[in-house]
Amino acid sequence: MLNWEAIPLRRKGKEMRTTALISAILLVNIVAWAQANPAPATPSQGQGPATTGTPPANPQQPAPATGNHRVLQAKSQEELKAYQDAITKTDAAQAEAAAKDFAAKFPNSDLRSALYIRAMNMYAQANNSDKVIDLGRQAIAADPINPVPLMEVASTLAETTRDTDLDREQRLAEAAKDAHAALDNVDTGLLLPANPDSEKVAGAKRTIITNSYTVLGMVAMARNDYSEAATDFQKGIDAGKDNPEAVLYLRLSVAQDKMKDYQQALESANKAVQYSPPGTPAQSLAKQQQERLQKLIEAENPGATGAQPGPPSPTPFPGGQAGSNPLPGQSGPPH
Repeated sequence: MLNWEAIPLRRKGKEMRTTALISAILLVNIVAWAQANPAPATPSQGQGPATTGTPPANPQQPAPATGNHRVLQAKSQEELKAYQDAITKTDAAQAEAAAKDFAAKFPNSDLRSALYIRAMNMYAQANNSDKVIDLGRQAIAADPINPVPLMEVASTLAETTRDTDLDREQRLAEAAKDAHAALDNVDTGLLLPANPDSEKVAGAKRTIITNSYTVLGMVAMARNDYSEAATDFQKGIDAGKDNPEAVLYLRLSVAQDKMKDYQQALESANKAVQYSPPGTPAQSLAKQQQERLQKLIEAENPGATGAQPGPPSPTPFPGGQAGSNPLPGQSGPPH
């Protein structure tokens, strides 16, 4: 039987993770909004309150909400300037240092999480899973309801945890907890510009839902709960049906295979082959799974006609991706 941990993971080489793509869309818009709508300057000592602009937000209050989402906002010109300086860093280590320096200077700022997410994404592109988890956890500590770092930490933990890890169960538990939190907060936890692109936001939410259910499925697989894994993988597929992911179908097929539901497993494997870019590891493994299941079904039902291969693989999408969502993948070397 195909080892589910051998299924190719989301990112290879310089390909960006789904989370990085989400954040690149959302954070760029947030920065543009912040620059165009600076918070009023804090009055100097001895002066009366400012007579124009919106009063600075209470440091203990969450980011202000507009409609059904939260808006990222600086509380002073000094804070905004420091944020703008921090986002000029193009190196992951420098971005991390800038985020930590900003957080030390403005411990109540709503912008802290955005800077940690930015550094986290840079490390994700560099395949540094330990740093992704570290920066993601700091982003979550700064903003516990933002689904972007919740999903990223959950995904990275699920993808890099191995049976030999001494803290395996703690890592799986954290991954599941963060994935559930991402799902719980996907509609209200995102920090967005004042007038966001509704299509981009809807796409980001779908991706968060798909990836969060994928994490829950992977955690269930690691715990040998194949029925729960199949349910979660199917929910992920349903959420991302407009951009089907070959690897998610392959994971579903393995879960169904473990349950000895060979016909359903074959149908999932057929779809994995269909949506895999030609010549990729995902397609190779999908074909192996497909052939295995065909043989099992034929052995159990000689002359069965239901074990037919799926349709030919379509022309690969630009960038080698089957749809706009990158394949679920590994953030760094296995532990």
